Amino acid sequence: MAAPILEVDTEHPSPRHIQRAVEVLERGGLLAYPTDTYFGLGCDLSSKKGIERLYQLKGRDKKKPLSFLCPDLSDVARYAHVSNFAYRTMKSLTPGAFTFILEATRLVPDLMMSKQKQVGIRVPDSALVRELTRALGRPLVTTSATNTEGEPLTDAKDIKADLGHGLDLILDGGVTLNEPSTVISLIGDSLEILRQGKGRLED
Repeated sequence: MAAPILEVDTEHPSPRHIQRAVEVLERGGLLAYPTDTYFGLGCDLSSKKGIERLYQLKGRDKKKPLSFLCPDLSDVARYAHVSNFAYRTMKSLTPGAFTFILEATRLVPDLMMSKQKQVGIRVPDSALVRELTRALGRPLVTTSATNTEGEPLTDAKDIKADLGHGLDLILDGGVTLNEPSTVISLIGDSLEILRQGKGRLED
């Protein structure tokens, strides 16, 4: 059975809608949600079952770690080693369309790390996603919602048609036309752009 669609206000999400989404995540469920970049698919970072299901739904190689979303910088420091350089850089670029590659702490599940024990973390410029992660109390594992050809899905109805069989709930905040996040490595206290996306450093 395809996942139900729940219409949400992305700027001022209602506590009732947030609570419903959190309940799905807490039982290892998968969620689709609009972000400030692409429409995302996600699960609770602490749910091994959820992470496995997410890889399966995307048909993604487990050697390619997924990134995750945090509500703020203080949360990032629990899951990654943040130097003064990394903190200053992230403080000037968050919340925003940047995914930061950092060295992971022990709180990060092995499934989520690269062989180098590195992890991708983002603080999105999306009130909905920040409220969701705050209410959950843990980061949200995330990947973009794409069809079988790898093209981004921008509408909740398309997500339901293509991926609804593997999801538990779809949050609909309207059509999300966007770009991917910019991926920046902060390893070794140097800044390297690994993928240029929506986030612009000159901003």
